[in-house]
Amino acid sequence: MSRLSEFFRPFLKPLFGILILSGAGSVDRAAAFSDEFRQYHQQLIQSGDVRALVDFVSQLESGRSAGDRLILAQAEQNDDLLTPAEDAVSDEAILTDSSDDLLPSDDGSDDLLTAEEPGAASVSDGDDLLAGDDPKADGDDLLAGDDLLAGDDLLEGDDLLAGDGADVSGDDLLAGDDDLLSDDDLLTVGDDDDLLSGGGTGLTETVEGKKKEETIRRTANAEHEKLFLESKYPSANTCATCHPGQYEQWSVSQHAYAQLSPIYMAMQTTINMKTSATNGDFCIRCHNPVGMNIGESLYVSNLKRNPTSREGITCVACHRVSRNYGKISGRFALEEGDVFSPVYGPKGGEELKRVLNTPEEYRVSQSKDDPGRSIHTEAKPFFALTKPGFCGTCHDVTLFNGFKLEEAFAEYKRSPAAKRGETCQDCHMGKVQGVASGYDYGPAAIVGDVPTRNRKLTNHMFAGPDYSIIHPGIFPHNVEAAEFKTLAEWLQFNVGAGWGTDKFEDNVKDGYKFPEAWSSIDDRYDGREILDTQFERLEKARQARLQVLRNGFKLSDITIVDNASRALKFSVDVSSGTDGHGVPTGFDAERLIFLQVTVKDSKGNTVYVSGDRDPNGDVRDAHSLYVHNGELKLDKDLFSLQSKFVVRLLRGGEREQVLAVNTSTDVLPLVRPERRATTIYGRPRGARKHKQNLEPGASRTATYAVPAENLKPGERYSISVKLISQMVPVNLIAAIQGAGFDYGMSPAGIARKVVQGSSVLWTRKASVVLK
Repeated sequence: MSRLSEFFRPFLKPLFGILILSGAGSVDRAAAFSDEFRQYHQQLIQSGDVRALVDFVSQLESGRSAGDRLILAQAEQNDDLLTPAEDAVSDEAILTDSSDDLLPSDDGSDDLLTAEEPGAASVSDGDDLLAGDDPKADGDDLLAGDDLLAGDDLLEGDDLLAGDGADVSGDDLLAGDDDLLSDDDLLTVGDDDDLLSGGGTGLTETVEGKKKEETIRRTANAEHEKLFLESKYPSANTCATCHPGQYEQWSVSQHAYAQLSPIYMAMQTTINMKTSATNGDFCIRCHNPVGMNIGESLYVSNLKRNPTSREGITCVACHRVSRNYGKISGRFALEEGDVFSPVYGPKGGEELKRVLNTPEEYRVSQSKDDPGRSIHTEAKPFFALTKPGFCGTCHDVTLFNGFKLEEAFAEYKRSPAAKRGETCQDCHMGKVQGVASGYDYGPAAIVGDVPTRNRKLTNHMFAGPDYSIIHPGIFPHNVEAAEFKTLAEWLQFNVGAGWGTDKFEDNVKDGYKFPEAWSSIDDRYDGREILDTQFERLEKARQARLQVLRNGFKLSDITIVDNASRALKFSVDVSSGTDGHGVPTGFDAERLIFLQVTVKDSKGNTVYVSGDRDPNGDVRDAHSLYVHNGELKLDKDLFSLQSKFVVRLLRGGEREQVLAVNTSTDVLPLVRPERRATTIYGRPRGARKHKQNLEPGASRTATYAVPAENLKPGERYSISVKLISQMVPVNLIAAIQGAGFDYGMSPAGIARKVVQGSSVLWTRKASVVLK
């Protein structure tokens, strides 16, 4: 082995261990990797062969064969746990508007991602594109069992960056597979050194006894874990006791979804794969401040995280911040303390003092030893919560090398709205999403059915372009759902089959096998009742999302520029509806806002189209795999507001790329601090962002010309223009699929839900006769 390989070997272990961990789950799951794949992967790591390992990752990331694309485009629908029953509330109906059909066809099928092409191989949603055929895959929890690395653990500890055999740190008792409360705990039933086994006597003598003891152990561990975290950072479920209104708004918000998103998790892992893990916690520290404050692993599945950690931007993420940190890309400390510890708010604690001084009315407790409702004993004023700078802590994102990923706060600071004194809170926490519309008034808390005095109320829904693509039992957050079943058990609930509905339960066949957690018909009915509430909340979120997006984007009527001399030209204007920041803003390099244009003759034949999708669900831009491989033409008329990452090549040129990670000349790629002043150039040399969004209050015209050979004089043509919003392009999913997705979701399943969740913001139609 070369000296170079020997030097890099400690770094390669954590780096390439990421490949398996993020796909996470039991060794038995096909959603991870085949046995042959894992064996070869381990051989490479043990050998320390740098070149072979780099080649190995390159092969994983290529994924450009026609077969791969067909797998992504043609995956079956039947295995999708989120597919609704015919008589059930439809997830698709909740997350998309049925009238906003993106891909209509003559046969009624509306989504190329769900259609079956003749001769195309059909692949189950549960199979990862890199998984191969694993016959051992079953319906059990995809992630909750032993980690793929648990047998001969490549990471030897709970932290991918820990190196060889690093001990678990003293303040991180709950993170990773070496967690004192994990499935590999010293108290595991059946271990020879189990201190509770009693030398092989007692409960462990029978299978039934073992199951009972295992249940007791798991319950105890879960309670210990909950108590441990509650003593530091109380869960939003605890806050919901007295703040039900704020909780319901937050529960379905993008703040609440921040850590649960499987796309963000896979993207973070992929970038660390490409940068030798030197990107570190750059993404997760904004998405999961609690997890980073307690020292959780960057890569562990959400099923194994602490409950408060899974809540993302939860209550304590804002109301336990005591300093104005400014623009620091999300690296901030949270004040520790149980539910009785002080919280921080914009008003201070005068009303809280009144409540504490009237215990006979509100029946509250200021100590865990006293009877009554637990309540924080002090509310300290923190005026920064009312200022845009507090939002800028996370909503201006700059990497340590000077790369500006998100600039929402910077755009706001230069906007007319800022000059008028309007704040982020005025538009995004008021009565109407996206418009400064004033605030509601009412009680800030309801303590034992007794409301506090009325005051200004801020809306905690924070609607935006993202939407949930995960199981409705997991999101929105729900106190009842969390108490009823674990996340792993909710993943087993088959929404699409109709569990818990009369239609299914009255006709279920003898011998139908349910997971143990859902073997009781009463549990299935109770679960369905909870899900009905979840669907109602998701619909509210969809309406709020449409509200903020429609307030942010405007579409003019169609203007006919020329319809003479066998020519048909027309235009539309896309405008910003806000002067508070650009649109789209934030993560604008992955926000897909585009025009879908269709021109048909009097017989309904399509004579022109732009903004249509390839079989994967991508628009036909340069990142479409079908365009990239020459199977579809580039849509030169495409109107899109998606900004693009541009990276520097080895020989000095630049090109667009899905991820902003340029090719490194080094054997071990690293994210390095820039050696020149980025304040002069505004970016590092290796990568930049080509912004395409609209500036505050700006407008842009899209002009279209139908080819003359497709037109006939005297014919009447109908023109349809739709402005569509989608949270991310499908090509991003293809770019990060090598890392695997949480909850055992497949790339095809995620891609389909992303397309189904897209929204038509505005539609304009016109009819014209060609002269």
